[in-house]
Amino acid sequence: MQTEMSEKAGRREWIGLAVIALPCLLYSMDLTVLNLALPRLSAELAPSSSELLWIVDIYGFLIAGMLVTMGNLGDRIGRRRLLLVGAACFGAASVLAAFSTSPATLIAARAVLGVAGATLAPSTLSLIRHMFQDANERTTAIGVWISSYSVGGAIGPLVGGVMLQHFWWGSVFLVGVPVMLLLLAVGPILLPEYRDPTARPLDLWSAVLSLMAVLPIIYGVKIFAQDGASGLPIACIAGGLVMAIAFARRQRNLKDPLIDFQLFRAPAFVASLATFMLGCSVAFGSYVFLGQYLQLVLGLSPLSAGIWTLPWSGGFVVGSLAAPVLARKTRPAFLMGGGLVLAAIGYAILTQIGTLGLAGMVLGTVTFSLGLAPVFTLGTDLVVGAAPPERAGAAAALSETSAELGGALGIAVFGSIGTAIYRGIMAHAPLDGVSDEARRAAQDTLGGATAEAARLSAHSSEAASNLLDTAREAFGQAFQSTLALCAVIAAATAVMTMFMLRRFPSHASREREDDACPETTTA
Repeated sequence: MQTEMSEKAGRREWIGLAVIALPCLLYSMDLTVLNLALPRLSAELAPSSSELLWIVDIYGFLIAGMLVTMGNLGDRIGRRRLLLVGAACFGAASVLAAFSTSPATLIAARAVLGVAGATLAPSTLSLIRHMFQDANERTTAIGVWISSYSVGGAIGPLVGGVMLQHFWWGSVFLVGVPVMLLLLAVGPILLPEYRDPTARPLDLWSAVLSLMAVLPIIYGVKIFAQDGASGLPIACIAGGLVMAIAFARRQRNLKDPLIDFQLFRAPAFVASLATFMLGCSVAFGSYVFLGQYLQLVLGLSPLSAGIWTLPWSGGFVVGSLAAPVLARKTRPAFLMGGGLVLAAIGYAILTQIGTLGLAGMVLGTVTFSLGLAPVFTLGTDLVVGAAPPERAGAAAALSETSAELGGALGIAVFGSIGTAIYRGIMAHAPLDGVSDEARRAAQDTLGGATAEAARLSAHSSEAASNLLDTAREAFGQAFQSTLALCAVIAAATAVMTMFMLRRFPSHASREREDDACPETTTA
């Protein structure tokens, strides 16, 4: 067990937490804000379809691939130093992206943003581990940290919409520059520095292997979600798994590995990672259909759809802030397991969205977000708390990587299932007056069906209406089926979590144990 002082945090630490939350909010905003700028960006820069795909995806790919390396680098050179270097690079790359004059320049800028963004989550989370040594305060701080991501995801489309209404497409990238300048100004004053004094130099071959493991898997899963099973995604995933095995073997032979596999012997660590990954899977798996349902089935504008999803983000914020209070006297098994049961109920409510409408959508999304928030808050806390302080950056990187992988798997698995159901229904639907070419386009996606119905309306309004109604009905059935599957997986994960964490005590119980045996704390 790790000896650890449970000192209370002071005013400086709590103000520092507010500073830490700023780059996290921005990180989340940058994942969503680009989508609004794509139409104007495409018109001005005229990227090819391949270039446009890389403009959108390379940011998230490099974040996922660099998390493990950056988490370990922070442990070695100092977490505050890495955070400030990343903030400076993020601000500079944001300016480059805003004033890009070619697709290649924008892709390069987004790549640098991804590498810089990978420094933010592990640096900030490991700083929280160092700043808040009291278990209750650390859980509260992590709740605030997670809330900042929810707020960023919620306000990203709104801020982006305002910027695009008054300025050019590149203005959406400049939102983050003042935030990073503020972080660079006050970070050295408010944030402590911490590094592992005994750490060896970073093993570059391990860093390369981790990147070669994560990137092909993420890319393959994404292509699988878009195009279905084919040689390319299968080869990418298989290649990534081979690199992952080579990475794991190398770590076992290093005296100072990037990932300490001894951590996986702790049941709380393994259970938290698995629960976190599955929770992200169902969250992202449902989100991939929700936006399309609101806009293409219910006919809402992008801004209106964004506004109707704000209660969802609000549920995550409330749940993340309430979780630390409940965790003081409630065992993680019951709090996280109960949260997953609540999430399953939320998904069950959403399966009735066709009957309940927008009111049911709000009730369902708020219910499952309230349920998942404690899972993310306590899961992160247990993962980071299980590692010794000098390895907190590596543990934080593992937590974030599991979230990235879970999100990608959720989009791929649930997206593929929903698409298969939609296509199966459309393939057997009677569509009189619709040409074979239009039928094939309509069977591919709901967006394709909407476009074909618009073209068909000029010749036959009845056929166009029938095509659109059929496609919307098919998409609604596919959406409801994936939501039902989300509910089942959330409930099954609840059972797993309750079983694996059944012996892990609440914060209050751990404090009593610490008082009785002050030399050690339970990780």
